[in-house]
Amino acid sequence: MRVLYRNKSEQHELTIYDTSRLYGEKGKFRVLEFSNAAVQGAMDLDDPSRMVLEYPRAFVHLMERNNPDYESVFVVGHGIGSLSTYLSNRQVKVAELDAEVVELSRTFFGYRGDQVMVGDGRELLEQEASGSYNYIIVDAFTAAGTPAQFTSSTFFAMLKDKLRSGGIALLNVFGRAGNDRLVNAIHTTLQEHFTYTRSFALPADSPDEVQNRILVGCDSPISYQSRHMAGFVEQQLGEGYIIVDSDEC
Repeated sequence: MRVLYRNKSEQHELTIYDTSRLYGEKGKFRVLEFSNAAVQGAMDLDDPSRMVLEYPRAFVHLMERNNPDYESVFVVGHGIGSLSTYLSNRQVKVAELDAEVVELSRTFFGYRGDQVMVGDGRELLEQEASGSYNYIIVDAFTAAGTPAQFTSSTFFAMLKDKLRSGGIALLNVFGRAGNDRLVNAIHTTLQEHFTYTRSFALPADSPDEVQNRILVGCDSPISYQSRHMAGFVEQQLGEGYIIVDSDEC
């Protein structure tokens, strides 16, 4: 591993490094890592356009499977810009809290888009008109995991208002591979606002392994093909509590 950059920004401890092995795959990879060794983006230096991480590939399949003609997407969380770049031929807006992350995506990962707004993703989404988006993707993390402001009932109500009829919410959250109380709660809160929900995770060796979990919400049935889900499999989650904003407690 060769470290190219390390710094503590206002939001994260940021590390960028090159490595010849990532998740068991050999090659030439460049990685953006946040606090606690959480990989937030990875580029295949031999094939920069390839999406290396599984969860954005699963997102793309869900989007193209359920509405191939989708036009508009709002993304909370920029990372290295993989999704932003893939969606560059659509109407896309991206919210990223950390200006340094945006700059690093350009300097080290070749991001060339101009869709990113620096600021609080919830506040920026709230400013959008009702019924603006086919898809809203929440892919935001801090050292503690998914920020609580993106998991509350009030947030999901606002998010749904910004979706067009039949629009879909896609969430990437961190949680234990086994029964995770917080993931259950996020899913249960999502169910308050969407008629149909689905949950996906990668197979894990241990129930205590912390991994990306995908949650999906829509008022129409949600379709997918297992072979295109980049290894993610559907899970049935337990009932959880309803998450409310801290100022509502």
